[in-house]
Amino acid sequence: MSGGTFVGMPAFPTAAREALGDTQLRSNLAHATRTIRDKRAAVVAEVEDWEDLRLAGAGVKEAALRDLATHLETLEASLVRAGATVHWARDAEEACAIVARLAHAHGVDEVVKVKSMATMEIGLNEALEAEGIAAWETDLAEMIVQLGDDLPSHILVPAIHRNRAEIREIFMRRMGDVGRPAPDDLTDEPVVLAAAARAHLREKFLRAKVAVSGANFAVADTGTLVVVESEGNGRMCLTLPDVLISVVGIEKVVATWSDLDPMLRLLPRSSTGERMNPYTSTWSGVTPGDGPQEVHVVLLDNGRTRALADDVGRQALRCIRCSACLNVCPVYERTGGHAYGSVYPGPIGAILNPLLRGVSDEQTASLPYASSLCGACFEVCPVRIDIPSVLVDQRAAVVDSHRGDRVPKAEAVAMKAAAWAFSDSRRLAWAEKASGLGGRVLRRFGRTTLPGGRAAAGRLPGPGAGWTGARDLPAPPEESFRAWWDRTDGGQNDRGTR
Repeated sequence: MSGGTFVGMPAFPTAAREALGDTQLRSNLAHATRTIRDKRAAVVAEVEDWEDLRLAGAGVKEAALRDLATHLETLEASLVRAGATVHWARDAEEACAIVARLAHAHGVDEVVKVKSMATMEIGLNEALEAEGIAAWETDLAEMIVQLGDDLPSHILVPAIHRNRAEIREIFMRRMGDVGRPAPDDLTDEPVVLAAAARAHLREKFLRAKVAVSGANFAVADTGTLVVVESEGNGRMCLTLPDVLISVVGIEKVVATWSDLDPMLRLLPRSSTGERMNPYTSTWSGVTPGDGPQEVHVVLLDNGRTRALADDVGRQALRCIRCSACLNVCPVYERTGGHAYGSVYPGPIGAILNPLLRGVSDEQTASLPYASSLCGACFEVCPVRIDIPSVLVDQRAAVVDSHRGDRVPKAEAVAMKAAAWAFSDSRRLAWAEKASGLGGRVLRRFGRTTLPGGRAAAGRLPGPGAGWTGARDLPAPPEESFRAWWDRTDGGQNDRGTR
Protein backbone atom coordinates (compact mmCIF):
# COMPACT_ATOMS: atom_id res chain seq x y z
CA MET A 1 0.00 0.00 0.00
CA SER A 2 1.23 3.53 -0.75
CA GLY A 3 -0.39 6.72 0.51
CA GLY A 4 -3.77 5.07 0.95
CA THR A 5 -3.77 3.37 -2.44
CA PHE A 6 -3.26 -0.36 -2.90
CA VAL A 7 -0.10 -0.96 -4.89
CA GLY A 8 -0.62 -2.79 -8.17
CA MET A 9 -4.35 -2.16 -8.45
CA PRO A 10 -5.57 -1.41 -11.97
CA ALA A 11 -7.46 1.73 -12.94
CA PHE A 12 -11.10 1.84 -11.85
CA PRO A 13 -12.71 0.86 -15.20
CA THR A 14 -10.69 -2.36 -15.34
CA ALA A 15 -11.23 -3.25 -11.68
CA ALA A 16 -14.93 -2.39 -11.86
CA ARG A 17 -15.49 -4.60 -14.89
CA GLU A 18 -14.07 -7.57 -12.99
CA ALA A 19 -16.12 -6.80 -9.88
CA LEU A 20 -19.34 -6.61 -11.92
CA GLY A 21 -18.81 -10.20 -12.98
CA ASP A 22 -18.78 -11.45 -9.36
CA THR A 23 -22.42 -12.26 -8.64
CA GLN A 24 -21.76 -13.23 -4.99
CA LEU A 25 -20.04 -9.90 -4.36
CA ARG A 26 -22.92 -7.98 -5.88
CA SER A 27 -25.43 -9.90 -3.79
CA ASN A 28 -23.46 -9.26 -0.58
CA LEU A 29 -23.13 -5.56 -1.36
CA ALA A 30 -26.75 -5.05 -2.34
CA HIS A 31 -28.01 -6.66 0.87
CA ALA A 32 -25.58 -4.82 3.16
CA THR A 33 -25.90 -1.34 1.66
CA ARG A 34 -29.69 -1.60 1.50
CA THR A 35 -29.84 -2.59 5.18
CA ILE A 36 -27.58 0.27 6.34
CA ARG A 37 -29.33 2.73 4.03
CA ASP A 38 -32.76 1.89 5.43
CA LYS A 39 -31.57 2.11 9.05
CA ARG A 40 -30.02 5.51 8.43
CA ALA A 41 -33.12 6.86 6.70
CA ALA A 42 -35.32 5.79 9.63
CA VAL A 43 -33.28 7.49 12.37
CA VAL A 44 -32.62 10.62 10.30
CA ALA A 45 -36.34 11.01 9.71
CA GLU A 46 -36.83 11.27 13.48
CA VAL A 47 -34.81 14.51 13.64
CA GLU A 48 -36.99 17.46 12.68
CA ASP A 49 -34.08 19.86 12.28
CA TRP A 50 -31.78 17.48 10.42
CA GLU A 51 -30.86 20.04 7.76
CA ASP A 52 -30.00 22.59 10.45
CA LEU A 53 -27.88 19.94 12.13
CA ARG A 54 -26.06 19.28 8.86
CA LEU A 55 -25.39 22.99 8.49
CA ALA A 56 -24.06 23.13 12.05
CA GLY A 57 -21.75 20.17 11.46
CA ALA A 58 -20.44 21.64 8.21
CA GLY A 59 -19.91 24.96 9.98
CA VAL A 60 -17.87 23.39 12.78
CA LYS A 61 -15.56 21.59 10.37
CA GLU A 62 -15.25 24.51 7.97
CA ALA A 63 -14.36 26.94 10.79
CA ALA A 64 -11.69 24.55 12.06
CA LEU A 65 -10.18 24.18 8.58
CA ARG A 66 -10.08 27.92 7.95
CA ASP A 67 -7.86 28.47 10.99
CA LEU A 68 -6.26 25.04 11.08
CA ALA A 69 -2.72 26.17 11.93
CA THR A 70 -3.89 27.99 15.05
CA HIS A 71 -6.05 25.10 16.23
CA LEU A 72 -3.24 22.59 15.72
CA GLU A 73 -0.87 24.68 17.81
CA THR A 74 -3.53 24.92 20.52
CA LEU A 75 -4.09 21.17 20.36
CA GLU A 76 -0.38 20.46 20.71
CA ALA A 77 -0.05 22.76 23.71
CA SER A 78 -3.12 21.22 25.38
CA LEU A 79 -1.86 17.67 24.83
CA VAL A 80 1.61 18.45 26.17
CA ARG A 81 0.08 20.12 29.21
CA ALA A 82 -1.90 16.93 29.86
CA GLY A 83 1.23 14.77 29.75
CA ALA A 84 1.14 13.51 26.14
CA THR A 85 4.04 13.62 23.69
CA VAL A 86 3.21 15.11 20.28
CA HIS A 87 4.95 14.08 17.06
CA TRP A 88 4.46 15.66 13.63
CA ALA A 89 4.56 13.47 10.50
CA ARG A 90 4.75 14.99 7.04
CA ASP A 91 3.95 11.74 5.25
CA ALA A 92 3.23 8.03 5.69
CA GLU A 93 6.89 7.07 5.93
CA GLU A 94 7.55 9.46 8.80
CA ALA A 95 4.41 8.40 10.68
CA CYS A 96 5.21 4.69 10.38
CA ALA A 97 8.80 5.28 11.47
CA ILE A 98 7.64 7.12 14.59
CA VAL A 99 5.28 4.31 15.62
CA ALA A 100 7.89 1.63 14.94
CA ARG A 101 10.52 3.51 16.92
CA LEU A 102 8.20 3.84 19.92
CA ALA A 103 7.29 0.14 19.77
CA HIS A 104 10.96 -0.86 19.63
CA ALA A 105 11.72 1.47 22.54
CA HIS A 106 9.36 -0.60 24.69
CA GLY A 107 10.74 -3.92 23.48
CA VAL A 108 7.45 -5.25 22.09
CA ASP A 109 6.88 -7.48 19.10
CA GLU A 110 3.13 -6.88 18.88
CA VAL A 111 0.59 -4.09 19.26
CA VAL A 112 -3.22 -4.08 19.39
CA LYS A 113 -5.09 -1.62 17.21
CA VAL A 114 -8.30 0.35 17.31
CA LYS A 115 -9.99 0.59 13.91
CA SER A 116 -8.30 3.53 12.20
CA MET A 117 -8.53 4.76 8.63
CA ALA A 118 -5.41 6.90 9.10
CA THR A 119 -3.25 3.91 10.01
CA MET A 120 -4.64 1.98 7.04
CA GLU A 121 -3.95 4.99 4.83
CA ILE A 122 -0.26 5.02 5.76
CA GLY A 123 0.15 1.25 5.57
CA LEU A 124 1.14 0.99 9.23
CA ASN A 125 0.49 -2.74 9.60
CA GLU A 126 2.80 -3.56 6.72
CA ALA A 127 5.46 -1.15 7.97
CA LEU A 128 5.39 -2.69 11.46
CA GLU A 129 5.51 -6.20 10.03
CA ALA A 130 8.69 -5.25 8.18
CA GLU A 131 10.11 -4.22 11.58
CA GLY A 132 9.20 -7.56 13.16
CA ILE A 133 6.15 -6.20 14.99
CA ALA A 134 2.71 -7.79 14.60
CA ALA A 135 -0.21 -5.34 14.53
CA TRP A 136 -3.44 -7.05 15.58
CA GLU A 137 -6.69 -5.52 14.36
CA THR A 138 -9.34 -5.75 17.09
CA ASP A 139 -12.35 -4.31 15.27
CA LEU A 140 -14.39 -7.34 14.18
CA ALA A 141 -14.62 -6.39 10.52
CA GLU A 142 -10.97 -5.34 10.35
CA MET A 143 -10.00 -8.61 12.02
CA ILE A 144 -11.95 -10.56 9.38
CA VAL A 145 -10.10 -8.69 6.63
CA GLN A 146 -6.74 -9.27 8.31
CA LEU A 147 -7.31 -12.98 8.96
CA GLY A 148 -8.46 -13.46 5.38
CA ASP A 149 -5.34 -11.77 3.94
CA ASP A 150 -7.86 -9.47 2.32
CA LEU A 151 -8.25 -5.76 1.66
CA PRO A 152 -10.90 -3.51 3.22
CA SER A 153 -13.75 -2.52 0.92
CA HIS A 154 -15.83 -0.11 3.02
CA ILE A 155 -15.03 2.69 5.45
CA LEU A 156 -17.45 1.60 8.18
CA VAL A 157 -17.73 -2.13 7.44
CA PRO A 158 -14.40 -3.18 5.87
CA ALA A 159 -15.62 -6.77 5.37
CA ILE A 160 -18.94 -5.80 3.77
CA HIS A 161 -18.03 -7.93 0.74
CA ARG A 162 -18.04 -11.11 2.90
CA ASN A 163 -21.10 -13.10 3.96
CA ARG A 164 -21.47 -15.14 7.16
CA ALA A 165 -20.43 -18.44 5.58
CA GLU A 166 -17.23 -16.89 4.23
CA ILE A 167 -16.44 -15.37 7.64
CA ARG A 168 -16.90 -18.72 9.37
CA GLU A 169 -14.51 -20.35 6.91
CA ILE A 170 -11.89 -17.63 7.54
CA PHE A 171 -12.18 -18.07 11.32
CA MET A 172 -11.84 -21.85 11.08
CA ARG A 173 -8.87 -21.66 8.73
CA ARG A 174 -6.85 -18.81 10.19
CA MET A 175 -7.57 -18.08 13.87
CA GLY A 176 -5.39 -20.91 15.13
CA ASP A 177 -2.40 -19.62 13.17
CA VAL A 178 -2.25 -16.33 15.09
CA GLY A 179 -3.76 -17.12 18.48
CA ARG A 180 -6.69 -18.92 20.05
CA PRO A 181 -8.35 -21.13 17.42
CA ALA A 182 -12.02 -21.07 16.57
CA PRO A 183 -14.13 -23.74 18.30
CA ASP A 184 -14.69 -26.92 16.32
CA ASP A 185 -18.47 -26.48 16.40
CA LEU A 186 -18.40 -22.90 15.07
CA THR A 187 -21.50 -21.99 13.08
CA ASP A 188 -22.17 -18.95 10.90
CA GLU A 189 -24.65 -17.40 13.33
CA PRO A 190 -23.59 -13.77 14.01
CA VAL A 191 -23.72 -14.24 17.80
CA VAL A 192 -21.56 -17.35 17.60
CA LEU A 193 -19.04 -15.69 15.28
CA ALA A 194 -18.84 -12.67 17.58
CA ALA A 195 -18.23 -14.93 20.59
CA ALA A 196 -15.38 -16.68 18.80
CA ALA A 197 -13.84 -13.31 17.93
CA ARG A 198 -14.21 -12.13 21.52
CA ALA A 199 -12.43 -15.18 22.91
CA HIS A 200 -9.69 -14.90 20.29
CA LEU A 201 -9.07 -11.22 21.01
CA ARG A 202 -9.23 -11.33 24.78
CA GLU A 203 -5.81 -12.92 25.20
CA LYS A 204 -4.34 -10.25 22.92
CA PHE A 205 -5.93 -7.45 24.95
CA LEU A 206 -4.62 -8.84 28.24
CA ARG A 207 -1.13 -9.40 26.86
CA ALA A 208 -0.58 -6.17 24.93
CA LYS A 209 1.78 -3.50 26.27
CA VAL A 210 1.28 -1.04 23.40
CA ALA A 211 -1.87 -0.01 21.57
CA VAL A 212 -2.34 2.08 18.42
CA SER A 213 -5.43 4.13 17.68
CA GLY A 214 -6.70 6.89 15.48
CA ALA A 215 -9.28 9.49 16.48
CA ASN A 216 -12.62 10.61 15.13
CA PHE A 217 -12.12 14.09 16.56
CA ALA A 218 -9.40 16.04 18.37
CA VAL A 219 -10.56 18.93 20.57
CA ALA A 220 -8.00 21.72 20.46
CA ASP A 221 -8.79 23.68 23.62
CA THR A 222 -8.85 20.65 25.94
CA GLY A 223 -6.40 18.36 24.16
CA THR A 224 -9.04 15.63 24.04
CA LEU A 225 -9.04 12.81 21.51
CA VAL A 226 -12.34 11.08 20.75
CA VAL A 227 -13.06 7.60 19.39
CA VAL A 228 -16.60 6.42 18.69
CA GLU A 229 -17.32 2.73 18.10
CA SER A 230 -19.97 0.06 18.39
CA GLU A 231 -18.18 -3.00 19.77
CA GLY A 232 -16.07 -2.01 22.80
CA ASN A 233 -12.86 -3.39 21.33
CA GLY A 234 -11.55 0.14 21.00
CA ARG A 235 -12.27 0.80 24.66
CA MET A 236 -10.16 -2.25 25.58
CA CYS A 237 -7.25 -0.95 23.51
CA LEU A 238 -7.53 2.55 24.91
CA THR A 239 -7.55 1.53 28.58
CA LEU A 240 -5.58 -1.72 29.14
CA PRO A 241 -2.11 -1.26 27.56
CA ASP A 242 0.64 0.75 29.25
CA VAL A 243 1.41 2.79 26.12
CA LEU A 244 -1.04 4.38 23.67
CA ILE A 245 0.02 5.77 20.30
CA SER A 246 -2.65 7.71 18.40
CA VAL A 247 -2.19 8.56 14.72
CA VAL A 248 -4.48 11.49 13.95
CA GLY A 249 -5.01 13.30 10.66
CA ILE A 250 -4.60 17.04 11.13
CA GLU A 251 -8.09 17.63 9.69
CA LYS A 252 -9.71 15.86 12.66
CA VAL A 253 -9.30 18.91 14.89
CA VAL A 254 -12.29 20.89 16.16
CA ALA A 255 -11.88 24.06 18.18
CA THR A 256 -13.87 23.48 21.36
CA TRP A 257 -15.64 20.80 23.37
CA SER A 258 -19.02 22.27 22.47
CA ASP A 259 -18.19 21.71 18.78
CA LEU A 260 -18.51 17.98 19.43
CA ASP A 261 -22.26 18.37 20.03
CA PRO A 262 -23.45 18.39 16.40
CA MET A 263 -20.73 15.95 15.33
CA LEU A 264 -21.73 13.29 17.87
CA ARG A 265 -25.36 13.62 16.80
CA LEU A 266 -24.60 13.44 13.09
CA LEU A 267 -22.06 10.62 13.04
CA PRO A 268 -23.95 7.64 14.54
CA ARG A 269 -27.12 8.32 12.56
CA SER A 270 -25.19 8.71 9.32
CA SER A 271 -22.89 5.73 9.80
CA THR A 272 -24.53 2.83 11.67
CA GLY A 273 -28.09 4.11 11.68
CA GLU A 274 -28.07 4.45 15.47
CA ARG A 275 -29.38 7.35 17.53
CA MET A 276 -26.24 7.19 19.65
CA ASN A 277 -23.12 5.11 19.29
CA PRO A 278 -22.63 2.51 22.05
CA TYR A 279 -19.08 3.57 23.00
CA THR A 280 -17.64 7.08 23.04
CA SER A 281 -14.11 7.12 24.46
CA THR A 282 -12.31 10.37 25.26
CA TRP A 283 -8.83 10.84 26.68
CA SER A 284 -6.59 13.80 27.37
CA GLY A 285 -2.96 12.90 27.97
CA VAL A 286 -2.00 10.83 31.02
CA THR A 287 -3.94 10.26 34.24
CA PRO A 288 -1.75 8.69 36.97
CA GLY A 289 -2.99 5.23 37.87
CA ASP A 290 -5.75 5.20 35.26
CA GLY A 291 -5.28 3.95 31.71
CA PRO A 292 -2.10 4.19 29.63
CA GLN A 293 0.74 5.87 31.49
CA GLU A 294 2.49 6.96 28.30
CA VAL A 295 0.54 8.65 25.52
CA HIS A 296 1.91 9.67 22.13
CA VAL A 297 -0.03 11.57 19.47
CA VAL A 298 1.22 11.55 15.87
CA LEU A 299 -0.33 14.44 13.92
CA LEU A 300 -0.39 13.34 10.29
CA ASP A 301 -0.31 15.50 7.16
CA ASN A 302 0.24 13.04 4.28
CA GLY A 303 -1.29 15.30 1.63
CA ARG A 304 -3.82 17.10 3.79
CA THR A 305 -2.19 20.52 3.42
CA ARG A 306 -2.21 19.87 -0.32
CA ALA A 307 -5.97 19.30 -0.18
CA LEU A 308 -6.41 22.32 2.08
CA ALA A 309 -4.86 24.55 -0.58
CA ASP A 310 -7.49 23.48 -3.12
CA ASP A 311 -10.31 26.05 -3.00
CA VAL A 312 -12.93 23.58 -4.27
CA GLY A 313 -11.57 20.31 -2.90
CA ARG A 314 -10.75 21.45 0.64
CA GLN A 315 -14.32 20.70 1.71
CA ALA A 316 -13.44 16.99 1.45
CA LEU A 317 -11.42 17.46 4.65
CA ARG A 318 -14.71 17.96 6.50
CA CYS A 319 -15.34 14.23 6.07
CA ILE A 320 -16.10 12.42 9.34
CA ARG A 321 -15.78 8.95 7.75
CA CYS A 322 -19.42 7.98 8.25
CA SER A 323 -19.62 6.16 4.87
CA ALA A 324 -23.17 7.35 4.16
CA CYS A 325 -22.10 8.32 0.64
CA LEU A 326 -20.94 4.76 -0.06
CA ASN A 327 -24.23 3.25 1.01
CA VAL A 328 -26.31 5.35 -1.43
CA CYS A 329 -23.89 5.30 -4.36
CA PRO A 330 -25.16 3.20 -7.30
CA VAL A 331 -21.59 2.75 -8.54
CA TYR A 332 -20.22 1.53 -5.21
CA GLU A 333 -23.18 -0.82 -4.68
CA ARG A 334 -22.40 -2.62 -7.92
CA THR A 335 -18.60 -2.67 -7.85
CA GLY A 336 -17.66 -2.69 -4.18
CA GLY A 337 -14.72 -0.96 -2.56
CA HIS A 338 -11.82 -2.96 -3.98
CA ALA A 339 -12.41 -1.51 -7.43
CA TYR A 340 -11.38 1.92 -6.09
CA GLY A 341 -7.98 0.53 -5.13
CA SER A 342 -7.85 2.45 -1.86
CA VAL A 343 -8.73 2.34 1.82
CA TYR A 344 -11.02 5.27 0.95
CA PRO A 345 -13.51 3.84 -1.54
CA GLY A 346 -16.80 5.17 -2.84
CA PRO A 347 -17.64 8.80 -3.63
CA ILE A 348 -15.50 10.29 -0.85
CA GLY A 349 -12.55 8.16 -1.92
CA ALA A 350 -13.02 9.26 -5.51
CA ILE A 351 -12.22 12.83 -4.45
CA LEU A 352 -10.07 12.34 -1.35
CA ASN A 353 -7.40 10.17 -2.98
CA PRO A 354 -6.73 12.59 -5.88
CA LEU A 355 -6.72 15.54 -3.48
CA LEU A 356 -4.22 13.88 -1.13
CA ARG A 357 -1.98 12.34 -3.78
CA GLY A 358 -2.52 14.25 -7.01
CA VAL A 359 -3.57 12.69 -10.31
CA SER A 360 -0.16 11.75 -11.65
CA ASP A 361 -0.81 7.98 -11.82
CA GLU A 362 -3.43 6.22 -13.90
CA GLN A 363 -5.18 4.50 -10.99
CA THR A 364 -5.78 7.66 -8.97
CA ALA A 365 -6.62 9.69 -12.06
CA SER A 366 -9.41 7.24 -12.91
CA LEU A 367 -11.25 7.76 -9.62
CA PRO A 368 -12.98 11.12 -10.34
CA TYR A 369 -14.72 9.34 -13.22
CA ALA A 370 -16.06 6.56 -10.96
CA SER A 371 -19.39 8.33 -10.57
CA SER A 372 -22.64 8.99 -12.38
CA LEU A 373 -22.85 12.46 -10.72
CA CYS A 374 -26.36 11.61 -9.53
CA GLY A 375 -25.87 13.72 -6.39
CA ALA A 376 -27.13 11.17 -3.87
CA CYS A 377 -23.83 11.44 -1.98
CA PHE A 378 -24.30 15.14 -1.29
CA GLU A 379 -27.88 14.60 -0.13
CA VAL A 380 -26.81 12.21 2.64
CA CYS A 381 -23.46 13.75 3.62
CA PRO A 382 -23.82 14.91 7.24
CA VAL A 383 -21.32 17.74 6.73
CA ARG A 384 -22.61 18.77 3.29
CA ILE A 385 -19.56 17.96 1.18
CA ASP A 386 -20.58 18.76 -2.41
CA ILE A 387 -18.94 15.64 -3.78
CA PRO A 388 -20.32 15.98 -7.34
CA SER A 389 -18.82 19.47 -7.69
CA VAL A 390 -15.45 18.27 -6.43
CA LEU A 391 -15.59 15.29 -8.79
CA VAL A 392 -16.11 17.61 -11.76
CA ASP A 393 -13.27 19.84 -10.57
CA GLN A 394 -10.96 16.84 -10.18
CA ARG A 395 -11.87 15.64 -13.67
CA ALA A 396 -10.67 19.02 -14.91
CA ALA A 397 -7.45 18.50 -12.94
CA VAL A 398 -6.96 15.15 -14.68
CA VAL A 399 -7.40 16.78 -18.09
CA ASP A 400 -5.06 19.64 -17.16
CA SER A 401 -2.40 17.16 -16.03
CA HIS A 402 -2.18 15.82 -19.59
CA ARG A 403 -1.84 19.14 -21.35
CA GLY A 404 1.46 19.19 -23.14
CA ASP A 405 1.75 15.40 -23.37
CA ARG A 406 3.95 14.37 -26.28
CA VAL A 407 1.30 11.87 -27.40
CA PRO A 408 -2.15 13.38 -26.74
CA LYS A 409 -5.02 11.19 -25.61
CA ALA A 410 -7.83 10.33 -28.02
CA GLU A 411 -10.20 12.54 -26.04
CA ALA A 412 -7.89 15.53 -26.41
CA VAL A 413 -7.62 14.93 -30.16
CA ALA A 414 -11.42 14.76 -30.44
CA MET A 415 -11.83 18.00 -28.49
CA LYS A 416 -9.26 19.79 -30.67
CA ALA A 417 -11.11 18.59 -33.76
CA ALA A 418 -14.41 19.85 -32.33
CA ALA A 419 -12.82 23.21 -31.50
CA TRP A 420 -11.47 23.46 -35.03
CA ALA A 421 -14.91 22.78 -36.50
CA PHE A 422 -16.89 25.03 -34.17
CA SER A 423 -14.52 27.99 -34.51
CA ASP A 424 -15.45 28.63 -38.18
CA SER A 425 -18.99 28.71 -39.56
CA ARG A 426 -17.96 27.29 -42.93
CA ARG A 427 -16.20 24.34 -41.33
CA LEU A 428 -19.20 23.79 -39.07
CA ALA A 429 -21.56 23.82 -42.07
CA TRP A 430 -19.37 21.24 -43.80
CA ALA A 431 -19.40 19.04 -40.69
CA GLU A 432 -23.20 19.31 -40.46
CA LYS A 433 -23.61 18.21 -44.07
CA ALA A 434 -21.28 15.27 -43.49
CA SER A 435 -23.20 14.20 -40.37
CA GLY A 436 -26.49 14.51 -42.26
CA LEU A 437 -25.16 12.20 -44.95
CA GLY A 438 -24.10 9.77 -42.24
CA GLY A 439 -27.56 9.96 -40.73
CA ARG A 440 -29.20 9.08 -44.05
CA VAL A 441 -26.88 6.10 -44.49
CA LEU A 442 -27.60 4.82 -40.98
CA ARG A 443 -31.34 5.17 -41.46
CA ARG A 444 -31.12 3.11 -44.59
CA PHE A 445 -28.63 0.47 -43.52
CA GLY A 446 -28.41 0.75 -39.71
CA ARG A 447 -29.20 -2.38 -37.70
CA THR A 448 -29.85 -0.68 -34.35
CA THR A 449 -33.13 1.03 -33.58
CA LEU A 450 -33.93 3.14 -30.53
CA PRO A 451 -37.41 3.51 -28.94
CA GLY A 452 -39.65 5.48 -31.23
CA GLY A 453 -38.08 4.01 -34.34
CA ARG A 454 -35.01 6.27 -34.32
CA ALA A 455 -31.89 4.83 -35.93
CA ALA A 456 -28.73 4.47 -33.88
CA ALA A 457 -25.08 4.48 -34.86
CA GLY A 458 -24.38 1.18 -33.11
CA ARG A 459 -20.84 0.48 -31.90
CA LEU A 460 -18.26 2.86 -33.33
CA PRO A 461 -14.77 1.65 -34.20
CA GLY A 462 -11.52 2.74 -32.54
CA PRO A 463 -11.65 5.23 -29.65
CA GLY A 464 -15.40 5.67 -30.17
CA ALA A 465 -15.96 2.09 -29.02
CA GLY A 466 -15.30 3.13 -25.43
CA TRP A 467 -18.33 5.42 -25.57
CA THR A 468 -20.77 3.39 -27.65
CA GLY A 469 -19.94 0.11 -25.94
CA ALA A 470 -22.19 1.13 -23.05
CA ARG A 471 -24.39 3.85 -24.58
CA ASP A 472 -26.80 4.30 -27.45
CA LEU A 473 -25.63 6.89 -29.98
CA PRO A 474 -28.58 8.21 -32.03
CA ALA A 475 -27.93 8.71 -35.72
CA PRO A 476 -27.39 12.37 -36.70
CA PRO A 477 -30.47 14.09 -38.17
CA GLU A 478 -30.64 14.15 -41.95
CA GLU A 479 -31.20 17.90 -41.90
CA SER A 480 -29.36 20.31 -39.62
CA PHE A 481 -30.98 23.29 -37.93
CA ARG A 482 -28.98 25.61 -40.22
CA ALA A 483 -30.29 23.83 -43.34
CA TRP A 484 -33.86 23.87 -42.03
CA TRP A 485 -33.58 27.61 -41.28
CA ASP A 486 -32.32 28.38 -44.78
CA ARG A 487 -34.95 26.21 -46.38
CA THR A 488 -37.89 27.65 -44.44
CA ASP A 489 -36.70 31.27 -44.27
CA GLY A 490 -36.43 31.10 -40.50
CA GLY A 491 -39.56 29.02 -40.12
CA GLN A 492 -41.79 31.45 -42.04
CA ASN A 493 -42.28 29.02 -44.88
CA ASP A 494 -42.20 25.88 -42.78
CA ARG A 495 -43.87 23.11 -44.68
CA GLY A 496 -44.03 20.79 -41.73
CA THR A 497 -40.64 19.19 -42.05
CA ARG A 498 -38.57 19.70 -38.89
